[in-house]
Amino acid sequence: MAPIAVLIVDDSMVVRRIMTNVLSSDPGIRVVGTAASGRSALEKIEQLAPDIMILDIEMPEMDGLETLRHLRRLHPRLPVIMFSTLTEGAAAATLEALSLGAGDYVTKPGNAVSAGATLEAVRAQLLPRIKALVPRAPGTPEPAASTRAAVADGRPARTGPHELLAIGASIGGPDAVAAIVRALPGDLPVPVAIVQHMPPIFTRLFAQRLDRTSGLTVVEGQPGMGLEPGLVVVAPGDSHLLVADGRRGPVVATNQEPRQNGCRPAVDVLFRSAAAVFGDRVLACVLTGMGQDGLRGSERLRAAGAEIVVQDDATSVVWGMPGAVATAGLADRVLPLPQIAADLTDALRRMRDGTPPSSRIDAGAAP
Repeated sequence: MAPIAVLIVDDSMVVRRIMTNVLSSDPGIRVVGTAASGRSALEKIEQLAPDIMILDIEMPEMDGLETLRHLRRLHPRLPVIMFSTLTEGAAAATLEALSLGAGDYVTKPGNAVSAGATLEAVRAQLLPRIKALVPRAPGTPEPAASTRAAVADGRPARTGPHELLAIGASIGGPDAVAAIVRALPGDLPVPVAIVQHMPPIFTRLFAQRLDRTSGLTVVEGQPGMGLEPGLVVVAPGDSHLLVADGRRGPVVATNQEPRQNGCRPAVDVLFRSAAAVFGDRVLACVLTGMGQDGLRGSERLRAAGAEIVVQDDATSVVWGMPGAVATAGLADRVLPLPQIAADLTDALRRMRDGTPPSSRIDAGAAP
């Protein structure tokens, strides 16, 4: 199978050379061209026919956002990874790019990082994302058409209504999380805890964006913060988010313990703490993302009797995280993204109004 064809767009010659060297070291990837501006990149696409574009945020003449807007009109299905500095301005622009249809982003190493460390940091971020967004790469098998998600068996009667909604997401997650949070009712009867794989600065701005578009209060989590109904807490970048017992009820906790599944924050950490504090009164949701973060935590939740909903393959940017939970038989329902918010709302209101738990099990959008 032909290697993945990549077009690199960055106004820095040094960056273009570094990225070309990094990507060319992988036999499954071929750099078909580079461009120093967005305008030049748009002119080269027809000739080069890339499978994916790596696009710098900050460029003169036509920046990454303007380039992406033009690209989406001309080539709406071409995957794009944004290349961003770890600054507030670039983070805000990157979140906007994700809302415009970019598949994911990577952050540029700081100036203090050595040349060798720079190469390794770029390699570690870029290669798996390219292969996740263009899954025909050698060594990345496509899901078999006949594969169906396993659906969790019946569970014992719940001891009480749900008391927490816990959500985990990675690649493609910002848009998926935003779609769900926007659609949740303003009188949501439980708090919400979210782990979205993101670095510092990004998570704070992400929480602010969610807060502006939702009827709920959305904040970046801080230790000791009380978990009240209608409050949405986003895990801070580079910190694990947990729920813990406080004097007056459940509270937010964070820590700097080692990465899990290569991630900090990690979905598994949140899910395990939720199982320990709330047991079967957790409603968990695993959305689009690469890898298997959330699988071990879902095992703990399932053992406690919690309810688990995952996003389906068809609407996921990458069906790694939700697919791992679904194929392990841990999901109660596998649903397309547009149905998830209504399903979660319905599940959270069960038993509060005397309605018995739904017997409906939907493996709806299995691949």
